[in-house]
Amino acid sequence: MMSPESTRERWIGRPVKRVEDHRLLTGRGTYIDDHPPVANVHAAAIVRSPHAHARILGYDVSAALAMPGVVGVITGADVAASTKPFGVGVTAPVHYYCAATDKARFVGEPVAVVVAKNRYLAEDAAEAVVVHYEPLPAVVDPERALEPDAPVLHETVGTNLAGNRRLVYGDPDRAFAEAEVVIRERFRFPKYASTPIETYGVIARWDGLDGVLTVWSNFMGPFIMHPLVARVLGLPENRLRFIVPPDIGGSFGIKSSIYPYMALIGLAAMKTGVAVKWIEDRREHLLASSSGTDRVAYRELAARRDGTILGMRYRWIDNVGGYIRSPEPGCSFRPTGNFVGPYAFQHLEVDASVVMTNKSLTGPNRGYACGHLYFETEGMIDRLAATLGMDPVAVRRKNLIPATAFPYRTPTGGLYDSGDYEATLDRALEHADYAGLRRRQVEARAAGRWFGIGVALAVDPSVSNMGYVATALDPQFRAKPEYLPKSGAMDAATVKVDPLGRVTAIMATTPQGQGHQTVVSQIIADELGLRPEDVTVVDEMDTFTRVWSISSGTYSSRFGSVGAGAAALAARKLRAKLVDYAAHLMEVPVEQVEFRDGTARMKGGQGPSYTVKDLAGRAHWNATSMPEGMEQGLQATAVFGFSVAGAVDAQDRVNSSNTYGFIAEVMAVEIDRATAAVTIDKYVTVHDAGTIINPMIAEGQIYGGALHGLGGAMFEELAYDDDGQLLTGTFMDYLVPTASEAPTIDIAHVVSPSPLTPLGSKGLGESSSMTVPAVLANAVSDALAPLGVRITQLPITPSRLWHLIEDAKT
Repeated sequence: MMSPESTRERWIGRPVKRVEDHRLLTGRGTYIDDHPPVANVHAAAIVRSPHAHARILGYDVSAALAMPGVVGVITGADVAASTKPFGVGVTAPVHYYCAATDKARFVGEPVAVVVAKNRYLAEDAAEAVVVHYEPLPAVVDPERALEPDAPVLHETVGTNLAGNRRLVYGDPDRAFAEAEVVIRERFRFPKYASTPIETYGVIARWDGLDGVLTVWSNFMGPFIMHPLVARVLGLPENRLRFIVPPDIGGSFGIKSSIYPYMALIGLAAMKTGVAVKWIEDRREHLLASSSGTDRVAYRELAARRDGTILGMRYRWIDNVGGYIRSPEPGCSFRPTGNFVGPYAFQHLEVDASVVMTNKSLTGPNRGYACGHLYFETEGMIDRLAATLGMDPVAVRRKNLIPATAFPYRTPTGGLYDSGDYEATLDRALEHADYAGLRRRQVEARAAGRWFGIGVALAVDPSVSNMGYVATALDPQFRAKPEYLPKSGAMDAATVKVDPLGRVTAIMATTPQGQGHQTVVSQIIADELGLRPEDVTVVDEMDTFTRVWSISSGTYSSRFGSVGAGAAALAARKLRAKLVDYAAHLMEVPVEQVEFRDGTARMKGGQGPSYTVKDLAGRAHWNATSMPEGMEQGLQATAVFGFSVAGAVDAQDRVNSSNTYGFIAEVMAVEIDRATAAVTIDKYVTVHDAGTIINPMIAEGQIYGGALHGLGGAMFEELAYDDDGQLLTGTFMDYLVPTASEAPTIDIAHVVSPSPLTPLGSKGLGESSSMTVPAVLANAVSDALAPLGVRITQLPITPSRLWHLIEDAKT
C-alpha cells in the first residue's frame, strides 16, 4: 500500500516545523471568540443552579426582561415545551435536556438563559432572574447512591443506577477455582478534567425564511452529536449547520461534550430571533462543562505461583454525575477490545455499573477510561509480583502477548493489528537502566531514603469503533428486529491541483492544536513528489460543504490513522489520474508509465516526461486534451474507513478500536520523609505507534499526554462536599501541573507498522495520559514498600500521602 520507490528523500518521518505556528505565534489564529459571523450579535448569560439537588417550582423573569438591552429569557419551562430530551446510550428512562426542566441535579446546571445586546448587560440581567427551588438531599458518592435509602435523582428511573452489564469472556470461574494465588484490591480514581486554555464557545443564528439554524462552535466531534441536536430542536438534519473554526484552543476530549450548549444557544437564537453568542468563563467550565468519571473499582486476579495470570475479575462503579449522556457509558465500555491490556490471559469477568449522583456531568477525557483501566491492572500486576517475590518486570514479561501472535484477537473481541511488546519493554528497560535503578534503590534504602521504581505497560487504542457503545445494551435488546446495529470509523479528504501545479487539500478533522495541516502537507508531498510548502491544507468543518459522517471529528487519536489515511488515499487517486493523463499524452499504455519524484515518465526512462505542473497546466487550460471518459479537472476525493470495525456480537465481543499501539514506561521517584512530596527522578516512555509521520509533533503529543496524566495522578481533582458543592471551582483550588512540575521525559519509539492503514500509522495523541497514573502509583508504592503502603487512590497529593505514611507507622 506504500508509495512507489523514489530516489528522493521522503517527508514522512521528518520533524518538519509546524506550518500552523506562523499564525498562532503572531496572534492571527481564528478561534470561536474571533467569530462575529453576522452583524448585531447578541450575548448570552446562563443562569445556573446553586443547588446540587432541588425541585424547580417556578421562575420570575420580569425584572430581567425590564432591564436595558435584554431581548429575551429562555427558562427550563421553555426548554421542556420546545425541545426533546437527548437520546442516551442506556435503556433507563433518563430525560436529559439542554437545561433543567423539573429538577436541578448538580450545582451549575443551566436553568435559564438571558440574551442581551452585550455580555455586560446579559450578566447583570442573569442576576435578576429569580428561580424558586425546593432543596432536596444530595448524594455524591457512587456507592452511597446505590444504597436503598439514598436520594433518587430521577423518579422515572426509580434508582440511581443508570445501567449495569456483567460481561463474561472465557471461563473466569474455572480460572479462579484453579488458581494457586488470588489477589484482591479496591481502587479509587478521581474525577478530573482537561482544562484547555480555550473554554466552550457557541454562536447560533436562526434563518426563519430558510428554516436553517447555523451553529458556530469549537466542537471537536464526534459528529454523531449533529443528528442528536437536530432531533432535540425538531429540525431536519439538512437544516442544521455546524461550522467549526480553523483553530480550537485545546480540547483533550472535553469539547466533545459541548453539544448540549449548542442546542441551548440554538434554541435561544430561534426564540429571540437574533444571533446569540456565548463564551464560557473558567468557573463555568470547572463547574459544569465535563470531566472524566470518578470510579470505585474492585479487582481480583487469579494466577499460578510461577506468575502466570489465569484470569481477572473487574467490578466498576462509574460516577457519571446528575445525568447519563452520550457518549456515556463509554466510561465503562470504551476500552472493551483492550480490557486485557497487553497480557495473554483468556478468562475475564467485568461487572460495570454506571451511577448517577449530584455531581457535574462526564464524558471523554484524554485516555477515555484507559487511565482507570491501567491504574487498576498494572497495580494488580505489582501486587502479584510482591506476593510471589518476583520482579515486577518478570511477571509482566511472562504474560505478554508474543510478537508471533499478531494480529491478535483478544477474548473481548479486540484485534491488535501489530506489535512487539517484549521489544518495546526491553527498550524502556534499557533506556532507564533498570538494573542500575535497582542498585540505586538498595543504596537509598540502606541510607534510609524512600526511593521507588515503577513499571507500567498499556495497549494504546485509537480510532474508536462507534459500535462499542452498544456493549451497554443487553444482547436480547440488540437482537430485536427494530434495533439498528452500529459500527464504523471513517474520514474523507479532497486533494486538487491548481493551474501552476500547487496542491490544496481539504480536510474536516477539527484540529485542536495537533498540527494536522503540517502532517497532511508531508503526506501529500510524499505521494505527489512535491515539497510540503507546495501544499496548502484547509482544515475546517462545515456540515453543509464538507464530506463527513457521524464518526467525523478528532477524538480517540483518530487523525493519525483515519484522517491521515484519507489524505494519502486521495493523493494516490489523484496520482493515478495524473499517470493515466500522462499516458494519454504520450500515446502509450498506462502500464508503461510510472510516477516518480513528481514526474510521470516512461518506465524505461526514454521519451517525454510530465511534471505535476506540466499536467496541471494542460488540464486546466486545455481541458479537451484529457482522454475521453476521464472526468475533467485534477482533483480527487477519498473516504477511508476500517472493515474491522464491526458491531458488537451476541457474546458482547467488539473490536472497540481500529488500531492498537503499545506503551512501556519506567519511572523512578523519591519521597521526602518530612513532607511526603514526590520527586520524579527518572521517567522513560517508549511507544509503538506504527509509522511516525512527524517525530517532533509526536514528541509534543507524548509530553502533553504525560502532563495530563500527571495532573490526574498528583494534582487534579474536582472535589465536592457532602452537599454537592464544588470545592475546586478556580485554579486556586483546582491545581494543574505547569512547566515547573513537568519532568524530563526520555522518549523512544519502536515501530511496527499497522497493516490496516495506508501509511502504517496508528494513534498517539492520548498516549501517556493513560499510563502515568499507573506508573507513578507503582513507583510510589515501591518506594514505600518497607512501610507496607500501597497506593489505591489518586491523586497522590502530599497531604494524602503523608496521612498514609503516618497511618502505616502507627
